[in-house]
Amino acid sequence: MTKSQTESVKADPTVPAVQTGKSGPFDSFDFSALDTGLEAMLAAGVHFGHLKSRLHPSMREFVFLTRQNVNIIDLSKTKHYLDRAGKFLAETAKAGKPILFVGMKKHTHPFILSLATRLGEPYVIERWLGGTLTNYSVIRTRTKYFRETEEKLDRGEFQMYTKFERQRKLEEVERLRKRMGGIKEMRELPGAVVVADGKEGKLAIREAHALGIPVVALIDTNANATEVEYPIPGNDDALSSLRLLLGTLGKAIAEAKGLPAKR
Repeated sequence: MTKSQTESVKADPTVPAVQTGKSGPFDSFDFSALDTGLEAMLAAGVHFGHLKSRLHPSMREFVFLTRQNVNIIDLSKTKHYLDRAGKFLAETAKAGKPILFVGMKKHTHPFILSLATRLGEPYVIERWLGGTLTNYSVIRTRTKYFRETEEKLDRGEFQMYTKFERQRKLEEVERLRKRMGGIKEMRELPGAVVVADGKEGKLAIREAHALGIPVVALIDTNANATEVEYPIPGNDDALSSLRLLLGTLGKAIAEAKGLPAKR
């Protein structure tokens, strides 16, 4: 199996775009119908890792075998670690602590946005702002300013300004929305961070560790499983795999918060 063939197996070529007004992967998702059995994981392609040459040493224990130069993940271990992570997130949600969802790769954006919004949790996609956690006092000041400015715009308080000044305010709000729209309602440090792509989410993981915040992350065979407290070995490229793994975590949180399984 060539590298291009491997990537086509791992990743669905159709990546749902993050667009306002468009339905997200979890907007009307039925958590109660979610099948987390080994056969369902197999069908979703959760077991497909990267090429053998890209194997991170920490992931050797999660590799069941290597077939045609591609690492195949042991789904029994994926199931074990997924259940373990789900229980931890449920406990965090029951304690009333925010759970911050993070997705850096483009194809993870609609999943993180949709799931976090559905659960009423904060999220970061596209770009991690340095200090989001480690310099949270400054971030909190900026998000408070962002919320207050949005409220003033909604109330029409800037109508007394000149056209140029109003335009400047609109541009400022748009910049703030792009940078911190997903965390503007995060009033305290999260009790956990969920990362959809462990290799790409290193900055978020590093800041969480600096503050002792536990991290749950999907870890493909090319990433370091020892960097997170709750690694979930699995394919982080295929959309079907992301839907199943993130959906399972979402289900645990939704149940803990008493949210409906379907809407």
